[in-house]
Amino acid sequence: MSEDRAIEILKSALLLEKRGKAFYGKVASQAGSKPVADFFRLMAEEEDRHIRLLSEQFKAYLKGGRFQSGAAAEAGGFQAAAEVLRPEVRRQIAAAEFEAAAVAAAMGMEQAAVALYSKRAAEAIDPDEKSLYEWLARWESAHLEFLAQIDREITESVWHDNRFWPF
Repeated sequence: MSEDRAIEILKSALLLEKRGKAFYGKVASQAGSKPVADFFRLMAEEEDRHIRLLSEQFKAYLKGGRFQSGAAAEAGGFQAAAEVLRPEVRRQIAAAEFEAAAVAAAMGMEQAAVALYSKRAAEAIDPDEKSLYEWLARWESAHLEFLAQIDREITESVWHDNRFWPF
């Protein structure tokens, strides 16, 4: 991959993660309950973790024209937003229109991240770059998966409340 293209990809990735962090932080600050705020705050922290990793890779690439080896592995496994997403937190999100709308918006952001990272991983020639983007794609896919689960629960709750069920 050309240097200009690699830098462009890193800049796009950083911008995506910064937008996600800002969005999740704003939702956390306006959430109607502490457990829901904690969930969105944790999502913001996970995006911040991605920002730090991508920033380190950006600096390394600018300095030496290469991605850092093993950076994704050193960043660790997926943590935590799913761990705080207990059934009562999901119910509180479903019951609040603002948080439910935030879930739908977040799904769009996570889908964009998965698409970007998956595409870059498929195009990458440098194995360290490929590893980085595969790791990020898996992480964002995990975010998308549990956001989609919340969205399904919200949808079913609305259907149930409004008697949209065919039986």
